[in-house]
Amino acid sequence: MSTKHDAIVIGLGIVGCACAWALSRRGLRVLAVGDAPIGGGATAAGMGHVAIMDDSEAQFRLTARSSELWMALRDELPSEAAVDYCGTLWVAADEEELNAAKGKHAFYQKRGVRTEVLDETSIAEAEPNLRSGLAGGLRIIDDSIVYPPVVCEWMLAEVVRRGGAVRFAHVTGATRTRVQLDGGDVIDAGVVVLAGGDVSARLCAWLPVRPRKGHLVITDRYPGFCRHELVELGYLKNAHSHAAESVAFNLQPRPTGQMLLGSSRQYGVEHEEVEARMVAWVIERAKLYMPRIGSLRVVRAWTGFRAATPDSLPIIGGRDGVDEPVIATGHEGLGLTTSLGTAELIAAILTGAPTPLDAAAYSASRDFGGHDGH
Repeated sequence: MSTKHDAIVIGLGIVGCACAWALSRRGLRVLAVGDAPIGGGATAAGMGHVAIMDDSEAQFRLTARSSELWMALRDELPSEAAVDYCGTLWVAADEEELNAAKGKHAFYQKRGVRTEVLDETSIAEAEPNLRSGLAGGLRIIDDSIVYPPVVCEWMLAEVVRRGGAVRFAHVTGATRTRVQLDGGDVIDAGVVVLAGGDVSARLCAWLPVRPRKGHLVITDRYPGFCRHELVELGYLKNAHSHAAESVAFNLQPRPTGQMLLGSSRQYGVEHEEVEARMVAWVIERAKLYMPRIGSLRVVRAWTGFRAATPDSLPIIGGRDGVDEPVIATGHEGLGLTTSLGTAELIAAILTGAPTPLDAAAYSASRDFGGHDGH
């Protein structure tokens, strides 16, 4: 079977859905294809945090632009997407971390992001369940949370409304203009975009993308227990280290009143099973910041796999002269946050649509530090 489409997007997670949606908005007839369900995989497993990050200039630009796009989209999204501008509170345990928070504040202020430094008194007022004696923190005012599976469903409904289609199928091969499905079907298109998260390397073997397992825990409903997304200032050190295992305190209040707790990272673990020792580690880490966490009733724990790259930046775009799909993967824990900026960049690369983002920082041809992509 051969069907002509302007574009095929492989992957039904938030990055794939956003790319399909962005291309369809620019007039392309898009087929979104991938393993069911829509918004599954890392998208369903993640925390749903839209955060402006400052770990590098390239990461900042992509997250800040994406945050702008999320803010512009919020009134279009269905209420079930549960958008909540709760803000992020980076928690400083001591004076050294508070100085780091002040450095982050200066970085953000210079770039027009609304932030506020909190001292020991004001952080206790902002989050009464934090332990006493914390040095302070940094509030990122316009960070938000959203429920991504609903957004994925909405985006693909928009793709279909504009004449596109969705197909549940396992992709076994892909070139720049052709996709092969399990069972032998071959589908042609003007261009193919690979946005398959950590499984993308199965279709493009050179990709320096590794799965990084994470555990999350959710509690029963405790409205008001926590008001902001809380993250320890040691989080980035854990997120961007390449140690085999790490855990950092990350707590999110869901609109339901439930508390969503993370965050762990593991390389080299390919099974999906929930590991009791990792769950215990996540909870014990959280109790260092919020001792009462231990009294909340846990109702579920689960795992997911983030798509990690060596330099902690996603891979967006194609390689010249290589018959392979255009790439949109490697977002690690920022897939939701950066999905809209990624989609805008993919649309710019493929259609010439405007974007303030510079594609070079995320290029598939960049130097990955020992992984040159060839």
